[in-house]
Amino acid sequence: MSEVDVLGMARKQLAVAAQYLDLDEGLVQVLGMPRRQVIVNFPVVMDNGEVNVYQGYRVQHNSGRGPTKGGIRYHPHVDLDETTALSMWMTWKCAVVNIPYGGAKGGVKVNTKQLSKRELEKLTRRFITEINIVVGERSDIPAPDIGTNAQVMAWIMDTLSMQAGYTVPGVVTGKPLELGGSEGRVEATGRGVVVTAIEACKSMNKPFAGQKVVIQGFGNVGSVAAELAEENGAVVVGVSDATGGIYNPKGLPVRELYQRYSGVEGGIRNYKDAEPLSNEELLELPCDILMPCAIQGQLTAENADKVKAHLVVEGANGPTTLEADQILSDKGIPVVPDILANAGGVVASYFEWVQDLQNFFWSEDQVNERLAAIMRNSYAAVHETQAKHKTDLRTAAMIIAVERVARATTTRGIFP
Repeated sequence: MSEVDVLGMARKQLAVAAQYLDLDEGLVQVLGMPRRQVIVNFPVVMDNGEVNVYQGYRVQHNSGRGPTKGGIRYHPHVDLDETTALSMWMTWKCAVVNIPYGGAKGGVKVNTKQLSKRELEKLTRRFITEINIVVGERSDIPAPDIGTNAQVMAWIMDTLSMQAGYTVPGVVTGKPLELGGSEGRVEATGRGVVVTAIEACKSMNKPFAGQKVVIQGFGNVGSVAAELAEENGAVVVGVSDATGGIYNPKGLPVRELYQRYSGVEGGIRNYKDAEPLSNEELLELPCDILMPCAIQGQLTAENADKVKAHLVVEGANGPTTLEADQILSDKGIPVVPDILANAGGVVASYFEWVQDLQNFFWSEDQVNERLAAIMRNSYAAVHETQAKHKTDLRTAAMIIAVERVARATTTRGIFP
């Protein structure tokens, strides 16, 4: 699959939304540029005594609506342009669900499979020390992303707390429950994907129950989305992980796949009562709902015309290119965009941050109910904007998000 210019894609999406809002050209330039880009190169002493140097990034896109928020990604292909694009999408994501954050993103160019747990911890503590001049519980709050998890967040919180001289739980979200994490946070992104899929089905006058669902990616987002889709009556017929995909038109045992096959060598391809296929072939399966929940740039000009789903719900960030968007639109296939569909994670992160600042914690039911309410209300606003402007869901979501950020930016004014 060809390389996708994700930063160019993000800026073109902004330009499209700006046309509907008649924004000043100078303001569009401000919104199209990150406020701050930090690049760090730092050494780590490996278990064998050798020293490796790693490059890391933290990009803060816009803080007009509040502290910046965004995940930290550990992956061999992390770079500054990708991190910048993801920080911009985070700004729109926070705005479209109307939580008081701006967008940020961070990452280290590293293959974590080549690190021991001790090496991973040392890399994490050194990286967060390098960028601690820009992060903080009132300025920029990291969270997990690809290649990072609750344990990595615990190391980050501990490192920053040691440097502060007291425990600072609100400096990071996605933490273990024992350290101020929130109930429902792990499942939140996948839950938000399913809530928006259900709302989209309602707007299409279709019941969600009985819909055949295909999910690309079986990590935190995809596996939770699969399980919740099944709980709500849908039939999951295809899933994939890094090893490839499997398909059974009669349905797959989601919980068994996750418990017995996910994360082990060979992955879900070890399950034999299904047809094996590639990740690319999975996207072209006959189904009602396609949920790309892996990485960006999966639906492109090369394969969008082969998509047979009646609805696409983006669990990943940027899985659909601009060219693919147009092709799907021409085919009459609605796309619930990433900045809405997968915003459940940042909503629950916001809940965790609020609980940490108050030192007062909510039950899982409270978290899930409040999350679902925000996702439903946000989908309704996007659907209404789509009808008003006679456009697609992504443009409608961008119109709402960009307008909110633009209003905050202009109201605050330019200092000095």
